[in-house]
Amino acid sequence: MNGIEIIPNGCHKSDHEAELALMRPAEMEKVTAFHGSFPQYSETPLAGLNALASDLGLRGIYVKDESYRFGLNAFKVLGGSYAIARYIAKITGRDATEMTYDRLTSKELRDEIGQITFFTATDGNHGRGVAWAANKLGQKAVVYMPAGSSETRLANIRAEGAEASIIDGNYDDAVRLAAANSAKVPKSVVVQDTAWEGYEEIPGWIMQGYGTMAAETERQLKALSVVPTHIFVQAGVGSLAGAVQGFYSAAYGDKCPRVVVVEPDAADCLFRSAKAREYATVGGQMRTIMAGLACGEPNTISWKILSNRTSFFASCPDWVAAKGMRTLASPLPGDDRVVSGESGAVGLGLLASIMSDGDAAARTLLGLGPDSVVLLFSTEGDTDPRKYRDIVWDGEYPSPAK
Repeated sequence: MNGIEIIPNGCHKSDHEAELALMRPAEMEKVTAFHGSFPQYSETPLAGLNALASDLGLRGIYVKDESYRFGLNAFKVLGGSYAIARYIAKITGRDATEMTYDRLTSKELRDEIGQITFFTATDGNHGRGVAWAANKLGQKAVVYMPAGSSETRLANIRAEGAEASIIDGNYDDAVRLAAANSAKVPKSVVVQDTAWEGYEEIPGWIMQGYGTMAAETERQLKALSVVPTHIFVQAGVGSLAGAVQGFYSAAYGDKCPRVVVVEPDAADCLFRSAKAREYATVGGQMRTIMAGLACGEPNTISWKILSNRTSFFASCPDWVAAKGMRTLASPLPGDDRVVSGESGAVGLGLLASIMSDGDAAARTLLGLGPDSVVLLFSTEGDTDPRKYRDIVWDGEYPSPAK
């Protein structure tokens, strides 16, 4: 289908209950209470696209709009801030529930813990979130970005007081550099949204932090008496996708909505892992407009959840994300407008392509039809405004001719 590939998940090796426990309701209550203690906190909107749903032959489409999160234009701060709080709780011997915003930003705590340096790698949004959180706590952040990263996103990270630079290497190279340099600096730690053998505790906390977004969404849907049948969620290393899958698996059990994990075809490490039925990676520069998803090595925690629970994996060319951006930016009458960046819009682009391009086989495979209610997460706004205009205003990456 014009470069789009969708496969059912054939892994399902074991239950991985230890990983799913990260997202159980009791843990989510702690996470949402933590973020609720921030003076900047408010629920982000859940956009209803009923006119689009009707036009595409669906019962409903709902999009969580994270462009409003803490004034940072992306959801990533949820994970970084919670991981930092959990790390400080651990080194000070406190319970995580004591780590409120007021406690974390207090002079007394700064005097107690001294100067900590938080290292991370990012395409932009995660690094900005870590830098923002470190800045609020009076701590230091060092951020590495892969080659080709947006200068605008680099400037946004530096504006939060972090030491940030673009390296000559891909995202996974930046992760390795952050880990190597942190090992040389006393009182430092890597706050990374991917996991590997021997480094799983902090990524688990980051995934839990993302649970605030899922928990908000579930409350908002319940207020509308809506139960989703499908969830389309994008993936880089898979931390967000694993958090969403884990949350809904814990909340719904055997009645969990069908989850479709969506990746760029240049960096589809989870898709390839599902296809091979074992952990697989992608190398090289992974050039895609979906910079936030340009990751070649799956989060080991997320892969355990996704390999067992997710229904489908999809690999998409860049035009799919561009289609999603334009669709959200120009809503049908009565629908909410969503300003969504390249990584945030690919799920809607895929859904619209499946439903509007006459692909009956894909619709049948995913079980999409007039009774379907689809939930999507627009995880970023126009974090690179110039690129956003190039795509939405000027038509970069057009959809293939029908």
